[in-house]
Amino acid sequence: MIGVPAKIAISAFIGAAALVLLPAAQAAEISGAGATFPYPIYAKWAEAYKAKTGLSMNYQSIGSGGGIKQIQSKTVDFGASDMPLKPDELEKSGLMQFPMIMGGEVVVINVKGVETGKLKLNGKTLADIYLGKITKWNDPALTKLNPGMALPDQAMAVVHRSDGSGTTFIFTNYLSKVSPEWKEKVGENTAVEWPVGLGGKGNEGVAVLVSRTDGAIGYVEYAYAKQNKMNYSLLANKEGIYNQPDAKAFQAAAANADWKAPPGYYLLLTDQPGKDSWPITGASFILMHKKPEKPENSKQVLAFFDWSYKNGQKLADELDYMPMPDPVVKLVEETWKTQLTGSDGKPVWSGQSS
Repeated sequence: MIGVPAKIAISAFIGAAALVLLPAAQAAEISGAGATFPYPIYAKWAEAYKAKTGLSMNYQSIGSGGGIKQIQSKTVDFGASDMPLKPDELEKSGLMQFPMIMGGEVVVINVKGVETGKLKLNGKTLADIYLGKITKWNDPALTKLNPGMALPDQAMAVVHRSDGSGTTFIFTNYLSKVSPEWKEKVGENTAVEWPVGLGGKGNEGVAVLVSRTDGAIGYVEYAYAKQNKMNYSLLANKEGIYNQPDAKAFQAAAANADWKAPPGYYLLLTDQPGKDSWPITGASFILMHKKPEKPENSKQVLAFFDWSYKNGQKLADELDYMPMPDPVVKLVEETWKTQLTGSDGKPVWSGQSS
């Protein structure tokens, strides 16, 4: 399980990765900030990209809210968010966005005697836990879903994100779809007024709190749960079926996604139909200025993402992320050509990654 040393290691990696993504002669540092949801795969891609090209990337895993603020204030070359911005928000800030990777969130627990992937939850029960209506692990609502399981007479410690978070947006978007009471009382956003619970900063912070707190329940991106061997629960999908969270289930949730239809790629993948789907699935997005102040930097950022799209699938599979399908990649790269321009009006991206 993740603890302070592991958290320090994550921070150390980020610091070590804060190198130059451009050739030394260009003397420019490429920087990005935002969502913790995709950080594990971005770190893997950055490591592999550096090994191949000698170049690397500085990415601050600070949460989607921070990433949006930093790209809007032009302090980074790209932002990353799990909450896609609506078309009018993009227009107002002079930004474009595109989906980079898809994955799932899981509910993690720390309950003695309950093995990973055994406890069953459904949307209503999960919402009631986060509404503070269910406070003990042996509540009748839980024992009904888990007949024969020895659930303790123990108080729940509810854990949520304390920072502006796309992971929270996806989670609360899901709860708003499955619980009218949650939608009315709390709603969905990167940060909400939580009825109950303890706050942890980042997926890392939530993972630490859940791991250290007996009786805890929280939500994190699946790669964090997998890498840190955390216990997770099963969650009934729209069809009432309990699947294991993995790339197959995330892919099933995204199977009907039509990325061509929504302006600015604004698309949400929670509570999707299909017997094989995982209910809390989402995409993570990259935000960039349409008219960047440093077009050469933006070109090199796109070169990194182009490489990741085309060469990063194996690494994504290992962490149970789902790469964007080839037709979507082609669509996105056409968007790069038409929406990102330098001061001379010429496209920043020509389709060449070098």
